[in-house]
Amino acid sequence: MEELLNQYKTVTQDNATIWFKVGKTTDFPANGGACIKHQNKQIAVYNFSLTSSWYACQNLCPHKMEMVLSRGMIGDREGIPKVACPLHKKTFSLEDGSNLNGEDYKIAVYPVKIEDEMVYIGFAE
Repeated sequence: MEELLNQYKTVTQDNATIWFKVGKTTDFPANGGACIKHQNKQIAVYNFSLTSSWYACQNLCPHKMEMVLSRGMIGDREGIPKVACPLHKKTFSLEDGSNLNGEDYKIAVYPVKIEDEMVYIGFAE
């Protein structure tokens, strides 16, 4: 299981070396998430349409090693965009992946860009 978790590493806008097209903006639910697959990774993509913001993170919840974060509840905590695991209610920042409950669990996050109504996720490969 640890090997599965180790395949996810946070990528920033600055160190993204490839941009992978994951679909049209209309393919993703407003104010919700969806899962895409890139190579051996499942990535959760979120469309915060109320703020015109997009986020991406690993779909794997590190607490119980379940691929469920794309189905999590999104919102914010004191202005920090977050996702809550639908099974265990662990909450994570979509900006830096930190656990907002103060626990050791952390998730990898990825940059998102929108060009010509297409959604791209940045990876460091």
